[in-house]
Amino acid sequence: MNFLCHAIPYLDDPVMAVSTGIPDFLSVIDRKIRARGRLAATFIEDADPVLRQVARGVLAHVDDDQWFHGGETFARMNLEFAVQLRDLLPGDAGFRPSFVGHILIEMLLDANLIEDQPEIGERYCAMFDEVPQDEIAASVQRITGKSTDKIPATLQRFASTRFLYDYLADDTLLMRLNQVMARVGLVALPNAVRDWLPKARQEVRLQHARLLAPGGRPMAYPELTRASSGKPADTNTR
Repeated sequence: MNFLCHAIPYLDDPVMAVSTGIPDFLSVIDRKIRARGRLAATFIEDADPVLRQVARGVLAHVDDDQWFHGGETFARMNLEFAVQLRDLLPGDAGFRPSFVGHILIEMLLDANLIEDQPEIGERYCAMFDEVPQDEIAASVQRITGKSTDKIPATLQRFASTRFLYDYLADDTLLMRLNQVMARVGLVALPNAVRDWLPKARQEVRLQHARLLAPGGRPMAYPELTRASSGKPADTNTR
């Protein structure tokens, strides 16, 4: 699950909503620093309200990943995308096709929601200016036991670049995917993947509700109500 989907159930609590992304922000900042659920759990009743909500955000992220990745639809689509990507990546029968399929499903769910209900994306981005970023950083240090001075700048950059809006167009989505490839030491994806992305978008949109409410789980996310435009998004207005 990606940033926006993690945050949506908590949009009335900006600190918790932003903090659901902390495990992923740390993977960008320093992959050696991990916000683990067992560490966060010790702070969910802390007297410090920011620390308490940061811990709850981390735990919400961990819980989301468990049920989402365990869903039958996610597992099936991840396998299908991996097979299709192997056809586009000759000779690559290793980790990369499965990894790309995994993160792409998550990115496209966020894209679905931003395209369908833009006000949700706007509300989420605006939260980053509302929250006490330095206090969040201090809380992350308490939870992880490790120090980094990069959290406030990372939060600011994420919001100011409107990072999630790059998922709406195939060129910029491929660019974001290749940033992830570089970060984890994998070879960049070719333009053939960009040409395949519309097919992947269509499939994720069709399976949107099944992905976010697997096995009869109550739907905690907005249902899609608009037909997809089928056109690349205009990202020049960012």
